Amino acid sequence: MVTRRCLIAGAMLAASLAFPAFAQNASIIVASTTSTENSGLFGHILPKFEAASGIKVKVVAVGTGQAIKLAQNGDADVLFVHHRPSEEKFVAESYGVKRFDVMYNDFVLVGPKSDPAKIKGMKDAQAAFAKIAEAKAVFASRGDDSGTHKKELGIWKGADVDVQAASGQWYRETGSGMGATLNTASGLGAYALSDRGTWLSFKNKGDLEILVEGDERLFNPYGVILVNPAKHAHVKAQEGQAFIDWLLSDAGQKAIGEYQINGLQLFFPNAEKMGS
Repeated sequence: MVTRRCLIAGAMLAASLAFPAFAQNASIIVASTTSTENSGLFGHILPKFEAASGIKVKVVAVGTGQAIKLAQNGDADVLFVHHRPSEEKFVAESYGVKRFDVMYNDFVLVGPKSDPAKIKGMKDAQAAFAKIAEAKAVFASRGDDSGTHKKELGIWKGADVDVQAASGQWYRETGSGMGATLNTASGLGAYALSDRGTWLSFKNKGDLEILVEGDERLFNPYGVILVNPAKHAHVKAQEGQAFIDWLLSDAGQKAIGEYQINGLQLFFPNAEKMGS
């Protein structure tokens, strides 16, 4: 029993040494996406980080474009989003220190079971989008400059469809987050592009189901970046880096991988091993 107590004490000590001594009310602001919030991921992983570090995390969950603007303005300490070209531009322009891979999932194209565009089972997302446009079937777009919206616009472009010309007709822009857009799609019997995590956690599916998945174009990587304190001196660099380090650590990656809904994993950790 004594040996076991010593082992437990040693493990607790090792855990306590994983982080520097932060102020009692240490906190950071993370600018992130509605998908990480709506999926319930943050509700799962943040209590684990806060217990390990003593740092409180406030998440501002908006579209990726808006999250990047918040970080550029110095209104966040950490950026955690899912549009790699925008993330790399953010770092290249010195707003961020360095981008790290954290996790990935994928996008799915959902729509009504009646499937007026006849796309169910297709593996080519661009061809499916082209059929939706040809059928003038209602499509609910986030229209909010989020990572999901950027991905969607890229697929429309690849399919040679000018959705702006169809705006307000069969193409409906909600200007809202993923959950609200799925609610709109459910109410209208419309197609929509969703990240899988939000779709799995979405309760109001109604007549919607996944119709197209598995295209490599639908891959959805997430990255995390410390906002550059050289741009904004008030950025809590030490605390923000502690959060990033935890996300990339075995403990953080394990927490991400363990998060499930109805036995289904929502996100897949893919950080490089620390020090590699």
